[in-house]
Amino acid sequence: MRLDGVLFFPVTPFGPDGEVAEQPLIQHVDQGVSAGAGGVFTACGTGEFNALDLDDYTRVVAASVTATAGRVPVFAGAGGSLPFAKSVARAAAAHGADGLLLMPPYLVTAPPEGLIRYVREVADAAGLPVIVYHRGNARFTPDSTATLARMPDVIGLKDGLGDFDLLQRIILTVRQQAPGSEFTFFNGLPTAELTVAAFRGMGVSLYSSAAFAFAPEIALAFYRAVTSGDDALAQRLLTSFYLPLVQLRDLVPGYAVSLVKAGLRLRGQDVGGVRPPLVDASAEHVAELEKIIAAGLEIVGA
Repeated sequence: MRLDGVLFFPVTPFGPDGEVAEQPLIQHVDQGVSAGAGGVFTACGTGEFNALDLDDYTRVVAASVTATAGRVPVFAGAGGSLPFAKSVARAAAAHGADGLLLMPPYLVTAPPEGLIRYVREVADAAGLPVIVYHRGNARFTPDSTATLARMPDVIGLKDGLGDFDLLQRIILTVRQQAPGSEFTFFNGLPTAELTVAAFRGMGVSLYSSAAFAFAPEIALAFYRAVTSGDDALAQRLLTSFYLPLVQLRDLVPGYAVSLVKAGLRLRGQDVGGVRPPLVDASAEHVAELEKIIAAGLEIVGA
């Protein structure tokens, strides 16, 4: 299974009754794949995995697989307590997902051998390829990552820490201890475009794009600029779109999700609001987001 290009993390739409809205989700995923996403990561952080029960999750995965229709791989989120992580992993496999993005376990801090066991048990429950999310309390050492890389079902690590010294040591150790492995590294920092250059300097080219969900024209233009060496365009987008977006995002905890939903609503997609404990973006911040989107679209001529 090959992931390439811009990775798409759809939101989970909720209707007026607060329940998962499957038709808007199907439309949202279909539009993202049609726009040129290289892979769909559903029911993950942007999809409010933290706020879904097993029934919600199953509906989200099934709708996303239906909308994608085999055009690109679909990875589904998993994580939390070990029993819940295994339950959603099995549900993802049963409803056609191609793999899992395994997010951190519940709040407890664990030693490397405990995290390895957690990954192994979830992977065994699903029988699907697993990408491990390196963030929060799921912090892997170079040696423990190399152990993961030797597991047949663990195919990559998504870095959400941004500790470049540690990541470089992890990459070198994996290459040394798991030679020939197709283990892949991903840039998983929020608004990853801001750190693309730093990650690419270490050979990590794949990244997740929150902006793609509501402004695929901008996200794809930036990706093409970076991969073609158009530094001038990349810098214009970083300065006029991504930097103000990050500054707005950092004003309120949880805005990494809330602003994506606000952006989708601004662009005509009925995805509803966020579930607690997140809060929806204020009217003032939505107005600012609208200006930021307009500036990015003007740069790319969309």
